[in-house]
Amino acid sequence: MMKKFPVLLVGSTLFLAMLFLFIASPGGAMAKNPTVFPDVIPLPDGFRPEGVVIGRGSTIYAGSLADGAVYRANLRTGEGEVFISGQAGMLAVGLSYDGRSNNLFVAGGPGGDARVYDANSGALLASYPLATPGQSFINDAIVTREAVYFTNSFAPVYYRLPLDKNGRLPDVADVETIPLGGDFVQVSGFNSNGIEASADGRYLIIVNSSTGTLYRLEAGSSDAMAIDLGGDVVTSGDGLVRQGNTLYVVRNFLNQVAVVELSDDFTRGEIVETITSADFRIPTTADVFGASLYAVNARFDVQPPQPDTEYEIVRVSR
Repeated sequence: MMKKFPVLLVGSTLFLAMLFLFIASPGGAMAKNPTVFPDVIPLPDGFRPEGVVIGRGSTIYAGSLADGAVYRANLRTGEGEVFISGQAGMLAVGLSYDGRSNNLFVAGGPGGDARVYDANSGALLASYPLATPGQSFINDAIVTREAVYFTNSFAPVYYRLPLDKNGRLPDVADVETIPLGGDFVQVSGFNSNGIEASADGRYLIIVNSSTGTLYRLEAGSSDAMAIDLGGDVVTSGDGLVRQGNTLYVVRNFLNQVAVVELSDDFTRGEIVETITSADFRIPTTADVFGASLYAVNARFDVQPPQPDTEYEIVRVSR
């Protein structure tokens, strides 16, 4: 027995060594695993994305300015597909997602509309005419417990679509148009853009892209209050993402994301950090997954857009 022990030890060690080499080798099991959470998720050439939102699990959606199509991808693998086909003359701008109903809300831009899709099948569930086509730009959306809200970059108003506790969609007649007053200032060019909400849905935050002002208002109210940033502004502010009291403001043409720490009542804020990336190419909107921020590159510097222009979603640490 004593003479056989070294043989067994050597045999066991040899077996473990061979197993390790198999797993680590190009043909082994470890090598077959796909890339996990890639830093760049490619979108179809010519897709022209603007809005992006994360749905259930690790699924992310991006909408197209070219034809209103929606692309769906897996954050873990980077693989995806167009699962809502586009139509000529249609746009998909800002997106928002309701986890209760698994509904995907899409702002229709110059079409003056908002659309709702089933986030699993891609079926169109409802369409809401919010404003006169060609005279408005329905830009972004945010879902709360009681409603989904949309901004209009061409008019000092926003829109409220009431939802019940299960996220059931309203009738067209129930949609509200709410004027923006108080401190809100409408100037030439793009105004109201990104929109966010407090966790309880009591407050909304809207950014004016042209003036760089952030506004807080009680949901459903017209009384917009300018958030005091201590003299700072967030010009080129586009999509907004809130996590607790931290607000991420995507600043498109500046290729950066401003990190704003807000007071508990959202009346004051301070820019505490600026996130940049060599992969940013005019990011417009973003969403959060774990410790990462996912921003979509709209490539507005490519004019006119070309069918072979490359677009992507970029992951950065936050």
